[in-house]
Amino acid sequence: MIRTTAASRTAVRFGTVAAVGFAGAIALAGCTSPATTGSGTDAGTDTGTDSGSSTTTYTDGTYTADGTYQTPESVETISVTVTLADGVVTAVDVEGDPQKAESEQYQAKFIGGISDEVVGKSIDDISVSRVAGSSLTSGGFNQAIETIKSEAAA
Repeated sequence: MIRTTAASRTAVRFGTVAAVGFAGAIALAGCTSPATTGSGTDAGTDTGTDSGSSTTTYTDGTYTADGTYQTPESVETISVTVTLADGVVTAVDVEGDPQKAESEQYQAKFIGGISDEVVGKSIDDISVSRVAGSSLTSGGFNQAIETIKSEAAA
């Protein structure tokens, strides 16, 4: 038989409240927005650009690479073509081949907004996370940019 007293019930209640409060604080800590160093011009756009400069030199030219990303329904692929001059993106073209109607919608939004986000920026500073409300497409784009950086490195 377990016998509790008023003092032990108070201690148990306090321990439970403290544990719940601590767990709640931990859970809420995960809800904060991550700090970004980007300077997106649109409230719905985060370019995640880094203001640091790289010592990598890139060969001027036009480069194309594919990037893939996972959606809840499928794996999608986009083709990214970038023109570089002195390590700066002077033109970008993105083409998609969406497998699902929803992907087609988001790819179209991404394609319509990506030029404003990357043209005129150093390729080292490009890492988009959301463009025109499309966030998953950004993963494929960033993957393609990394491939292009590798290919263009002098």
